[in-house]
Amino acid sequence: MTHHHHHHHHDKHSGAHAEVVNAPHKSKLTHQLVAAAASYEAMKMYEKHVAKQGHPDDHAKAKELIAAFSGAFVDRIVETKGLDFIDKRKAKHDATAHADNHLPAAYPQQYSY
Repeated sequence: MTHHHHHHHHDKHSGAHAEVVNAPHKSKLTHQLVAAAASYEAMKMYEKHVAKQGHPDDHAKAKELIAAFSGAFVDRIVETKGLDFIDKRKAKHDATAHADNHLPAAYPQQYSY
């Protein structure tokens, strides 16, 4: 089995991510679903960032990056899908919280609180 997945947390959120990204225009997506997708996206971007730049110096910095990544995703989805009814602030907040909770699991040696 060559298939290695290091985050089983991702399964649920990768499903959300696929659903949101492939949703038709103006589909009835909940902000929870958008947030889950955004947190998945943020973790992927974060992993890329870490691979290229190494880890941020502290957790606050990591959280800032995650907030930026998930925020950009929420904005893009809301704009391209015409989801004006989504509470962007709430979706961004939830996405950042999701991804942030996931950091210690993804990088235990880096973020053991």
